[in-house]
Amino acid sequence: MITQKDIDKSMSFEEYYQLIEQLVKDEKSTGSDQSDAMISYTKLNFSRMKRILKTTPISNEVTDTVECLNDKLTWIVLSESWCGDAAQNIPVFAKIAKANPNINLRILLRDDNSELMNQYLTNGGKSIPKLICVDKNLNELGTWGPRPKLLQDRLYENKKNPIINIDELKKEFQIWYTKDKGQTLQKEMILLMKAWTKKECLSI
Repeated sequence: MITQKDIDKSMSFEEYYQLIEQLVKDEKSTGSDQSDAMISYTKLNFSRMKRILKTTPISNEVTDTVECLNDKLTWIVLSESWCGDAAQNIPVFAKIAKANPNINLRILLRDDNSELMNQYLTNGGKSIPKLICVDKNLNELGTWGPRPKLLQDRLYENKKNPIINIDELKKEFQIWYTKDKGQTLQKEMILLMKAWTKKECLSI
């Protein structure tokens, strides 16, 4: 469960973005693995984040539900700079939160918060990004992650009946993200928040 201590040590999206920007300048990555691969992923992901912030439009569905969603929520997201799914989804979370001041987006690094991460495993794995939504009293309302349901279902399907290898599947996902421009995720989050907050006025 999320505690006030978790929130106190978390970062805003702006701080997270600045951290990754500095890591790119220093040729470093988050986490203990400072291999060339991780550093390269961090550089690539920073480019992705910049592009997404510039090119992803906030959907009408999100802006139309701002008045309805008037409960104070905190979204804690576990992430790392080298994670491709995090780079694709967290900037979209930031855009949703910017559109609705009642959503407080906070970010924690997975490997610095293993005790918390271990409470939110996906099929036994530390998959990220992982979003935990809590209300103003820190009651957990729900979770999301590590990627939109459409992609997660595709991953499960391929694990059951392998058609392509995991590297090719990751490339397929990145192409999908680029074409989708965060629209599927925005709709998915509205539906989840409707379920979490039990607000019937949230609809798409």
